[in-house]
Amino acid sequence: MAADTMSHRERIKAAIAGGETDRVPVSLWRHFPERDQTASDLANSTLEWQRRFDFDLVKFMPPGDYPTIDWGAASEYRGSPGGTRTTTRYPVTSPDDWATLRPLDVHAGFNGKVLDAVRQTRAGLGPDVPLLQTVFSPLTIAMKLSHGQAIEHLRAHPEALREGLEVIAGVTRDMAAASLAAGADGLFFASQCADFRLLDETEYREFGVTYDLRVLRDLSGDAIVMLHLHGEAPMFDLAASYPAQIVNWHDRHAAPDLATGQRESGRCVAGGINERAIATMTAGEAAAQAHDAIAQTGGRSLIVAPGCVIPVATPEANVRAVVDAARAVLPS
Repeated sequence: MAADTMSHRERIKAAIAGGETDRVPVSLWRHFPERDQTASDLANSTLEWQRRFDFDLVKFMPPGDYPTIDWGAASEYRGSPGGTRTTTRYPVTSPDDWATLRPLDVHAGFNGKVLDAVRQTRAGLGPDVPLLQTVFSPLTIAMKLSHGQAIEHLRAHPEALREGLEVIAGVTRDMAAASLAAGADGLFFASQCADFRLLDETEYREFGVTYDLRVLRDLSGDAIVMLHLHGEAPMFDLAASYPAQIVNWHDRHAAPDLATGQRESGRCVAGGINERAIATMTAGEAAAQAHDAIAQTGGRSLIVAPGCVIPVATPEANVRAVVDAARAVLPS
């Protein structure tokens, strides 16, 4: 096991800069179903997870539908392996409904609970561990609000969707700024629509990138942004358009591979662990994926991490195997 000579924050900062680290940084994240509906439960679950494994950064895990609740969505947990909730009421059911969305005070309602959880988590973590708030792209939130109809509306009713996206982007920008003020060091900015299976690049540049950058462009200069490109055919070239220091995608089952993605993006990459398979791997197989990620990149500009959220049933032995494997290897 490599001896630590850097703090978590120093290690992440060095990895982002492409500099030398004492060991390869590592972080894994999961949902906490039924323990993510109050600020205290979410904060305590996050802190327990961090105390168990001492990750180099904490990716904050509010419920995935959190941006929709204050616009009238409802959900319940029905046992999803990933820990996500099922939406039972959608605020947008027709193109005309986009005009009904109104700006929100992000310090109130469910958004306010999430911000309170960030404050509590920051206090419990102390200053050494970077904390990234999960923020979804405006088009992703539109998909969540409309049961996926946003893409149909994008093509058939573009002006109606634009009206909704204007409001969503403003609230999302406010939520990002408030999260930083509450103690987050940056954002895990997740786009679930920059995927060639859903849209072409021209469509995403108009309805995705335009509004994504409204959220990200005014962040403070020292904010850490990890860009998550969700999907089996990610628009990876678009990463160059974003003010993000770290790129994360499903590298074990979606191109490019980790080494190619690092080379093409010129950024620190977070990945190497198959988030789908980790729950059923042996501990040795999980450790082997961490070693392979390090071999692909030389351990530089790398955070060993899953391509997305890991299943709630993932054995702790497998999480521990990934963490120990990363910590045992000195970057080359």
